Amino acid sequence: MKLSQYPKSGKFGTFGGRYVPEILYPALEELERAYEEYKANGDFEEELRTYNRDYGGRPSPLYYAERLTEAAGGARIYLKREDLIHGGAHKFNNVMGQALLAKKMGKSRLICETGAGQHGVATSLAGAVLGLDTEVYMGKIDVERQKPNVFRMELLGAEVHTVKAGSKTLKDAINEALRDWSGNVNDTHYLIGSVVGPHPYPMIVRDFQSVIGNEIKNQLEKKEGNLPDHLVACVGGGSNAMGTFYPFADDDEVKLTGVEAGGNDTGNAASLSEGTEGVLHGARSYLLQDDGGQITETHSISAGLDYPGVGPEHALYKEVDRANYIQASDEEALAAFKSLARVEGIIPALEPAHAVHAGMDIASTMKPEEILVITLSGRGDKDLDTVRERLT
Repeated sequence: MKLSQYPKSGKFGTFGGRYVPEILYPALEELERAYEEYKANGDFEEELRTYNRDYGGRPSPLYYAERLTEAAGGARIYLKREDLIHGGAHKFNNVMGQALLAKKMGKSRLICETGAGQHGVATSLAGAVLGLDTEVYMGKIDVERQKPNVFRMELLGAEVHTVKAGSKTLKDAINEALRDWSGNVNDTHYLIGSVVGPHPYPMIVRDFQSVIGNEIKNQLEKKEGNLPDHLVACVGGGSNAMGTFYPFADDDEVKLTGVEAGGNDTGNAASLSEGTEGVLHGARSYLLQDDGGQITETHSISAGLDYPGVGPEHALYKEVDRANYIQASDEEALAAFKSLARVEGIIPALEPAHAVHAGMDIASTMKPEEILVITLSGRGDKDLDTVRERLT
């Protein structure tokens, strides 16, 4: 079975599934039916295409990073500039699709979780433009380190709920959003921001994010006349990486590398590199957990990668050796953050800075005629305070 044909019966091999309370089954089934109906609807596709183009700014550029290529040595490096999309990140792609679907379903309220704040900002944008009430759940630690994005969400009319339970980060924000949805399924759509959660969310998010990889294919064909040799993207929950990888899933000659948060000596958020199989937030995948199955504390300088699990499709790609998953540390991400700013005049978010570090390393081992593409999933203005504190 080709990888592009998953999920099958709601699962990615042994991963994925629908491990949720019975009260949520009708809502998930309603969502799956609506998605299957509207994804084949030409009018829906055209309306979404219009929002993506005229409101979101798609297609995003595929930029040949000449000076970064010189600094790395080896392969030619291209950057997929998702940082230039409305809201400053790839999150818009999935959010606009899900929010439009929710409106077609008759929902009047959006709720979501957010870590770095980019998903919360994107959901707030979509809620505003579509006239839907929006509420965002965000861990207390993330609220404190992402204050500019909290203000953006509030300015856009969203209500931000600070989650003070547990680790006070993304995992706990998801827990609270799920509790809210359980009590309000009739009028509320839970807009999950990554390729995680129960079926059909990993499939839906992947499909909406696949605009990234599809554009890379088309743009590189025009620029170079062939496919890339290697694709690199950061992985937290994994939506920007899966959106990059999926259109190339059956192109075996294209290598895929996902870069997780290696953190520091106190911890990391590298579920695929160091985790074990388990169930979290409604799906089976790789998790960071102790011997008793309890979720362990994670750490990353980047709020968007600070999550103890990963999307089930990534677990499948790891299982069948379709993609390689490696780590970049906090310090390596900071160094790449500075390098990209100084050699290309681009300030990335800390999340894709992990991918920039790994991409430069990989490119240095490749031939000059080969091509490596790094997905630059977000811009770095949200992280300037964090970086300033670390570098001064």
